[in-house]
Amino acid sequence: MKTDEPRGTDEERSRSPGRPGEDARAAEPAQKNGGGRAPQGAAGHEKDGDGGPAEAQPATAAFADLPTTKRSYLLRFVYWLVWFVLLPVVLACLTVWLLTPSSAAEPGGVLGWAQSLVRAQPVPVGIVLFTFFEVALWSARHQLPFANHADPPLRADLPQHLRGPFERARAIIDEAEMILTKHERAVVRDLTAKEREKLRGELVALRTAMDSVPFDEDEFIDAVARADGEIDAGLGRWRKSEVREYVEAILMAVAVAFALRTFVVEAFKIPSGSMIPTLMVGDHIFVNKFSYGPAIPYTHARIWTSMPPRRGDVIVFAFPEHPDQDFIKRVIVVEGDKLEARGGHPIINGWEVPSCRVGAWTYSDYDSPARHEGDLYVEYLGDESYLTFYDRASGMFPEYQGPYFAKGGEVWVMGDNRNNSHDSRMWFAGRGGGVPFENIRGRALFVWLSFSDNGMDWSREGAPVMGRPRLPPAARGLEPQLERCLKNPPAITMPPPSRP
Repeated sequence: MKTDEPRGTDEERSRSPGRPGEDARAAEPAQKNGGGRAPQGAAGHEKDGDGGPAEAQPATAAFADLPTTKRSYLLRFVYWLVWFVLLPVVLACLTVWLLTPSSAAEPGGVLGWAQSLVRAQPVPVGIVLFTFFEVALWSARHQLPFANHADPPLRADLPQHLRGPFERARAIIDEAEMILTKHERAVVRDLTAKEREKLRGELVALRTAMDSVPFDEDEFIDAVARADGEIDAGLGRWRKSEVREYVEAILMAVAVAFALRTFVVEAFKIPSGSMIPTLMVGDHIFVNKFSYGPAIPYTHARIWTSMPPRRGDVIVFAFPEHPDQDFIKRVIVVEGDKLEARGGHPIINGWEVPSCRVGAWTYSDYDSPARHEGDLYVEYLGDESYLTFYDRASGMFPEYQGPYFAKGGEVWVMGDNRNNSHDSRMWFAGRGGGVPFENIRGRALFVWLSFSDNGMDWSREGAPVMGRPRLPPAARGLEPQLERCLKNPPAITMPPPSRP
């Protein structure tokens, strides 16, 4: 930087350029002289017309009445971590846990609706609750315990329209303090003593305007503009440019999206009809990858595990015969269970899973004119009640299948379209096979987008994969029968324990 100003003596170079907070605490309160500015920094005493020192004028109001809080960066980090990360997460998880029903029986009214929603969509509900608690805490951030370690409380006499500029002024001072701390030697080297003094003066003037009593709005606005301009002129090379801020924001968004996709939620598309009527061809669903423990990328390990899945869960997993393909099926038996099937109806440890016939239904394949005629049933397994379809043309399945035995560390799965599903009963050349725990990607949540033969199918938006079953659009006439089945579940929905 070319200048004719002296760069300062060695003694000046060895000194810090000063902190705006320290200068503000040492500065005398500004005097009002017909709208004049406060003295800039420690520039020495003003002199009278004879060159002698002027007498000090009594201050009518001192900004010392509003003491400056010395803040610790560590305490500031702890404050933000506790109040705006940990607490919203804990409150959201606790609320989801409290609203999760303990059994298939759900109370009516608003509570029943809330419990049904939480049970079907725990992750989206958790995200909404986290956002709600985050906004609530943010609105009260200046009243929270230990808030002074992050930001001092706003002035009680501050006009509402100046709250944003006031916080911007604090950010300007914090930014200057950070630059002066991090680049102290470079600032002393590159700025002249006069430039450093002018910078300190503008920061002191800003602090004085912020703390003056009574508050002078015009002086404050002017001080903000002058300080921001002086920092830009003197410390601009160390400030973040607008391009850099945009790049950092984009990179942060990408990092958050990648973390969410890896550990929390991922989108999948349904390419086949093996899960009809729960999922239709062309449905796009979200999968909760947090349900069974977040997986560590490119490994078979998890940060923690919540295995095994529950019977009745709809899971997305890597197909054991071809791990590069993702399948979606419903868990029927867990490790140690014996599985049989008669006419497609599962039998677990000698106990046939109870079901209720809803009625006849017909559908056509997405990419062919073939029609499938059969019967819809509600099946009851554990805490889940879900729809299944039994095609009258059983096709590749014999009347009886099994017995199959689930080994440790695996679950066996079936498609809800029982006679048109390539599932555990057919894998490994008809010998059958389970899904190892490490192959499981997550639990299906809901349909967020759906395309049918006629384009986008709005009736499928938000359809739950688990929770209360929803009839396909062409079967809405069976709604009374579905309600009858759901209101009269069997007394026993859990299979007996497996025999050793």
